[in-house]
Amino acid sequence: MKDANFSEFINKLKLKNDIAEVLGSYLKLERRGANYWACCPFHHEKTPSFSISPEGFYHCFGCGTSGDVIGFIKEYENVDFMQAVQILAKRAGMEVPAFDDKSAEETALKKKKKDRLLSLMHDTARFYLGNLYSGGATEHLDYLAKRGIPNSTAKKFGLGASLDYDSLPQFLLGKGYTAEECETSGACSKTEEGRLIDSLGGRLIFPVINNLDEVIAFGGRVMKKTDRAKYKNTRETPLFNKSKNLYNINLLKKEKRAGSLSSLIMVEGYMDAISLYEAGFRNVVASMGTSLTKEQARLCKRYSDQVFISYDGDFAGQKANLRGLDILKDEGLRVRVVPMPDGLDPDDVIKTRGADGYRACLDAAMPLIDFRIHAAKLKYDLTKTDERRDFVKDALTIVREAESATEREELLKRISELSNVSYSALVRDLDALPQKKEPNIPERPIQNGQEDRETKAALFVLAACLFDKPYARSCAVERLGFESEPLAAIADFIADGRDAGKICASGLFDLLKPDGPLSEEDISKVLNLNYGDNLDGARAEQFFSDCLKTLERSSLERRIARAREEFERTSSREERAEILACINEWMKKLKNVR
Repeated sequence: MKDANFSEFINKLKLKNDIAEVLGSYLKLERRGANYWACCPFHHEKTPSFSISPEGFYHCFGCGTSGDVIGFIKEYENVDFMQAVQILAKRAGMEVPAFDDKSAEETALKKKKKDRLLSLMHDTARFYLGNLYSGGATEHLDYLAKRGIPNSTAKKFGLGASLDYDSLPQFLLGKGYTAEECETSGACSKTEEGRLIDSLGGRLIFPVINNLDEVIAFGGRVMKKTDRAKYKNTRETPLFNKSKNLYNINLLKKEKRAGSLSSLIMVEGYMDAISLYEAGFRNVVASMGTSLTKEQARLCKRYSDQVFISYDGDFAGQKANLRGLDILKDEGLRVRVVPMPDGLDPDDVIKTRGADGYRACLDAAMPLIDFRIHAAKLKYDLTKTDERRDFVKDALTIVREAESATEREELLKRISELSNVSYSALVRDLDALPQKKEPNIPERPIQNGQEDRETKAALFVLAACLFDKPYARSCAVERLGFESEPLAAIADFIADGRDAGKICASGLFDLLKPDGPLSEEDISKVLNLNYGDNLDGARAEQFFSDCLKTLERSSLERRIARAREEFERTSSREERAEILACINEWMKKLKNVR
């Protein structure tokens, strides 16, 4: 399919997926005038700053994100462009064509392969589930009963059982899946002899389900004492990348839609997540390992900007993983770390102390920097002079990273109490520490006032033309000659829309390509002006006229400056005379627009 035809399809897709209707299925919308408003799903807020325009785009005044209906699905569902298109096409009952004739077969084949793998994983999950209640999984059921997990919760999480190494591959091959598909999915693996076996043979099975309710991987726990790892995940596949997923994200998404999320609890393993969920803590997810990633941090931020880290009692001693929590902080999340008692993990606390006991742990959660001090204290015997000094040295390097003087003062007082070193001595030692090296960041060129005025004028003119304000319809935007590539791209988009008979503001987001001229920030600057009465009324019309004069003056001043430079470079009388004539003409025009 040619690019032009695909663009036509995308336009039809957007028309059949009204942005307010689509976003209304995810968010609670409130209508104010022509626009709808909601609390932004991409950052935590209590006052709605997320606006949905009838022109087909959304914009958040809190975090600055903007997009069209396809962009929303991409961000909210954590999918790529074509997956978002597929979701919306399915919603509208449309069939998605390929980009062009050459790639049609490749696109269809890629989709078919993915659909086959998803179907295989779904069948595998049902197979494991059937095993659990087949009468042959007594050991698995006894384990769940011992851990206090009732059948209703086990079924909600889709828990299952692998009874041996051979029955799963036999089942899948009997369903028509190939050996290659079985292995590619991660559900099966091959021995050194080439025999196809269940990757998680003999284990209690935990399906990993993504935010689209698709089974993409499995975790398994051994049922007997062995030298093998107690927990094991199926390997990374075309469907599963552990660093981009969180366990229980599918049920968390339902909690978010119900509007009952103010924070997340991050645990390490499957059983911790299930135990907390069963105890009433429905805002829980598991990282499936202590090493966190940026992708997981960004996934968390979609649901809440506050995260409670609730790993096991040994976590405080794991330096690398403790430092890894900075990833969450760097993504703008407020991190609190839950100190676990007596080396217990969350599941142990629920089992021995109940929901109230775990709630007490949450109440004792510390800001990340305070927990670091706590973790440093655990490393040393503070009754010994040399270890007490080592503790102070470590603690001061942590305090150096405090974000405010108030925070530093509180931490130093705490260290003083723990070490019996005076507050004033700690302050002197802190001041004596070598400053932390900051990365070299190239300075942003400072725009002068004229450039700033010109940019503001250009944005207003473009916004008025983009939203087809009556006073802007006679403005030949393509003749304004913007030197800024983003502004020029928007002007071209408006001109093309006028030629086609209609300007669709949301179409700007189709220009967001890796090598394209526009960024989301460029688009947001223009869209911001379409709120309130910025573009309406007599004052807006007068301001539009003033902006055009500003742009004309700036253009003439640039021409004159360049002509003067050219005049200095040339020695030809004839060329100098021509340049002077141009300068004089532009000077007259400049005088008339003042």
